[in-house]
Amino acid sequence: MEISVRAENMPQSPIRKLAKYSDAAKRNGIHVYHLNIGQPDILTPPCALEAVRNMDRSILDYFPSQGTQSLRTKMVGYYAEYGIDLSPDEIIITAGGSEAILFAFMACLNPGDEIIVTDPSYKSATSLKSTISTSFPTKCTVSSSIPNVPISRLSTLKELRRM
Repeated sequence: MEISVRAENMPQSPIRKLAKYSDAAKRNGIHVYHLNIGQPDILTPPCALEAVRNMDRSILDYFPSQGTQSLRTKMVGYYAEYGIDLSPDEIIITAGGSEAILFAFMACLNPGDEIIVTDPSYKSATSLKSTISTSFPTKCTVSSSIPNVPISRLSTLKELRRM
């Protein structure tokens, strides 16, 4: 079986490139904090482990692709604490950040579109560009001389839809 041209052209995740270095450091007795791949370095809360142990299910079936209604409803409450008004239908739960970014890119960008990426950035986002046939021609370096914009001055999703 041949590998697709898309797969051949996709660069290795810059984050995953660090794995060999962290593995070597651990073999040498160095404690590694995995800030690069989102692996937790903290203990799982006992209540979460207890819930798994006491799960009353005989089959671990798939969850809905958008996430469970109860979790999406709880997320509505979480965002409301920050003044963000959403409904459960506006929330999608993903398995990780790369999946969420890929879904967002595929929903919003067309082949050939160009977007500006800040530097520093989430490096895996730029490696996704070959998957979606989008280019990242411009890197915008974030500098401390650029004033921060208060979150209250940013447009809400509903305001953007009205524009």
